[in-house]
Amino acid sequence: MPTGAKESRFALAWERVDGHRRAMRSMTGFGRGLHISEGARVVVEIRAVNRKQAEVSLRLPVELESLEIRLREEALKVVARGRVEIRVDLELPPSAAAVRLNRPLAAAYAQELQDLARNLNLTGGVSIEALLRCPGVLQAGAGAGDPEEFWGRVEPAFRAALQEFNGMREREGEALAQDLTERVAALQAATQRIKEQAPLVGRRYREQLGQRLKLAGIENISVDDERVLKEIVLFADRSDISEELARLGSHFAQFEDCRRAREPVGRKLDFLAQEINREVNTIGSKANDALIATDVVALKTELERFREQAQNVE
Repeated sequence: MPTGAKESRFALAWERVDGHRRAMRSMTGFGRGLHISEGARVVVEIRAVNRKQAEVSLRLPVELESLEIRLREEALKVVARGRVEIRVDLELPPSAAAVRLNRPLAAAYAQELQDLARNLNLTGGVSIEALLRCPGVLQAGAGAGDPEEFWGRVEPAFRAALQEFNGMREREGEALAQDLTERVAALQAATQRIKEQAPLVGRRYREQLGQRLKLAGIENISVDDERVLKEIVLFADRSDISEELARLGSHFAQFEDCRRAREPVGRKLDFLAQEINREVNTIGSKANDALIATDVVALKTELERFREQAQNVE
């Protein structure tokens, strides 16, 4: 089959594996695939852990080293962030796995090593063990063929491993989505309580100011005095949190968009957590009210839990 046809078929396979996704994915997961054909056994294992950026590392047998770039590129098509480790094990039938000694190359190595030993006045000859460790001296037998030909054997195992890997990530992602939804519901409840208390902050400040005037023994100034009213107006302006509450509502709506999105949303969730934290801190510093301060603490507690879970989302 032509190379282009193989690549097109593989791309369609990925689309079938990945195109159905509807939910969040966890960054962590594991998958294993096995393919046996013509006496050759290929096992592919894929595992991933949390990481802010996407990173792929591979462990391949020498016969498959030329597939490293292709495997990395295919993995990065379906992984947006996280550290992914891919291990491929290959067992060949005895006829294909037999090694061949490259005698001319071994002789050239031996000559160069002997010349180096003489130049450096080193004693002892060149050992067979040293020669066998030189690159290219031992080569796979003729049955191994062109390493690119192994792609037809590696691809099915790789696709099977990826399907199991993504399945695990989606199942964990469903649990993450449920937990994040509960966190956002708690954030919304606390925000709603603050929204209900916000209009009462000015009234409570006015009552507190009147009590302070009485305690200070200032009888000739009432809370209806122009100077007191001016102070109350200034306080109300400084403690106005309507904009922050509106932005929080917008952030909660964006979370709903993330929950329904088909593409990776982990970075966006991290950003939302930062923005929500910014608004909560501003509310805490502006409101200057004991009841609202209690809900600000509740917001920060739930937000920290939200942030920790968002760091697990791809």
